[in-house]
Amino acid sequence: MALPRTQSAPLVSYLLIGLNCLVFLAGPSGLNSEWGSARPEAGGGRTTAERACAAQRYQQRWGAVPAELLSNRPLTAAQLAGAAAPLPDCPLRPTPGKLPAVSVFSSLFVHGGWLHLLGNMLFLFVFGPGVEQRLGRVRFLLFYVAAGALAAYGYALTTGNGPEALRPLVGASGAIAGVLGGYLRLYPKARVTALVPLLFFLPLRFPAWLVLGLWFAVQWWSAHDALPGVAYLAHVIGFAAGFLAVWVGSRRARYADPTTYQGAPQ
Repeated sequence: MALPRTQSAPLVSYLLIGLNCLVFLAGPSGLNSEWGSARPEAGGGRTTAERACAAQRYQQRWGAVPAELLSNRPLTAAQLAGAAAPLPDCPLRPTPGKLPAVSVFSSLFVHGGWLHLLGNMLFLFVFGPGVEQRLGRVRFLLFYVAAGALAAYGYALTTGNGPEALRPLVGASGAIAGVLGGYLRLYPKARVTALVPLLFFLPLRFPAWLVLGLWFAVQWWSAHDALPGVAYLAHVIGFAAGFLAVWVGSRRARYADPTTYQGAPQ
């Protein structure tokens, strides 16, 4: 999609993508030589098991843990002792000095793996520029961060005292879900290219209301039977927050009908 010459490039979207990639590459799941998979005795980095353990503790340190968000203090050693460690022989450790409110924002740049990162960045690359062009750079950045924070705190409120309350929430999914919700409000009739698995992943173009509506339905359905490890409900909350925020903002600003916006992607 070529950007209209009268509009500036979506720098915030691109900077967010670049920052997410840099943080991932610098972390234990990326290419940092300190976390290499070679054996220490061979002069390489750490073993694969040590690297996975480091990634788990990294996510615990910088991710948004629901129980911490609700109490506004880090988990104690007693709480962590009662939590099931995702990896054997890698017990969870306390993170003294951690600020849960800050972890809401740091968690937006921590991803669990390459597929997690690339999937999120693809959605941000496709849908972020259109929303940024409409909201403006500063408002888009605030919108993105606020959607991520609402998704994290909203998800924390739904976990109760269950085991998911002690699992760190990582990734930009909540914020990007907010971008998808905003895009649906702004450009419901825009044509979006999607890969159809039933047709051997043939790329086809569909209206945004269909693609994003189906995406939201899948997240909502998955939230009811979700397996541990994926916070589908955070996606639902972020999407709803993004849609409502743009809807309310457009009404107050007396914007033109977004379906007739000349800069809408086609």
